Amino acid sequence: MTKADIITEIISEIGSERIKTKKVIEIFMQKIKQSLTSGKNVYLRGFGSFIIKYREKKIGRHISQERSIIIPAHNIPAFKPAKSFTELVKKNVPIKNHQS
Repeated sequence: MTKADIITEIISEIGSERIKTKKVIEIFMQKIKQSLTSGKNVYLRGFGSFIIKYREKKIGRHISQERSIIIPAHNIPAFKPAKSFTELVKKNVPIKNHQS
């Protein structure tokens, strides 16, 4: 599902204008980004949390140059679903057989 699909579904459920609905979704995403980039996590009860995760410095591989590189310590944004959300997915989404 894309952002456009979400906007279309919201419009069909509540009958709002496309421009206003798109603006609300874009502002919502912008506020989450602003919060995380200022070092604050976002908690949405029953849905999940947008959090900042710390990654330690590590050694990686630059495959095309066939050499090791140092990846510095850094923070990344992450999403942690609420327990009720996780359980809903487990209950309703069939397990796919992933073969290598």
